[in-house]
Amino acid sequence: MIDKQKIKIIIFDADDTLWENETFFRAAEEEFCNMLEDYLPHHAVTKELYKKEVENVEWYGYGIKSFVLSMIETATSITGNTAGLSMVTRIIEIGREMMSKPVVLLDGVLDVLEALKGNYKLVVATKGDLVDQERKLNKSGIMHYFHHIEIMSEKGVADYRKLIRHLDSKPEEMVMIGNSLKSDVLPIIELGGVGVHIPFHTTWELEVVKHQIDHDSFLKLNSIVDLLPYLT
Repeated sequence: MIDKQKIKIIIFDADDTLWENETFFRAAEEEFCNMLEDYLPHHAVTKELYKKEVENVEWYGYGIKSFVLSMIETATSITGNTAGLSMVTRIIEIGREMMSKPVVLLDGVLDVLEALKGNYKLVVATKGDLVDQERKLNKSGIMHYFHHIEIMSEKGVADYRKLIRHLDSKPEEMVMIGNSLKSDVLPIIELGGVGVHIPFHTTWELEVVKHQIDHDSFLKLNSIVDLLPYLT
């Protein structure tokens, strides 16, 4: 549970915690599957795309640019190198359309930030493409709430340890809030902080954790506003 007397820093994930994100990826994936339905059924295209995405994380990291490159490579593989220039062009357009989407704050985010500001140091820790994450942060209208913003290439224990050192704090003084058990919750719990899981209605398969979590420093909530009774 959260002992608010100890907590000094509250860290928020960004995508699908502060604003909507994964929905746009799933819509893009659906169009991509439609483009290739003459070659493979949708479920098979999705499987091949996911395999390529996982493979490419090591090379390109996370985010829309990596996703676009994965779609191009998958299309080339599925079509036996016969994917036309028009298909590649459309895939690139899909990526640009994703980058131009509005930043839609999730319900309750502004209320929570207003309630917490001044009582804690508020921090964003998000992973993904630097340019795209900066774009979303700038368009969100909420940057002024945060003491520090960290855009990370990965979110594992070592990455959080670096962030903690940068903030000159201790894990037990921190709460990390996010929609991913793998990237947002488990690493901070391992370090001694509190992990709060707020599931989003859709989650990328790579972020899914299938085992149950039973830990005194783990909290699962239905909505971000449910956080307030624990911290105010």
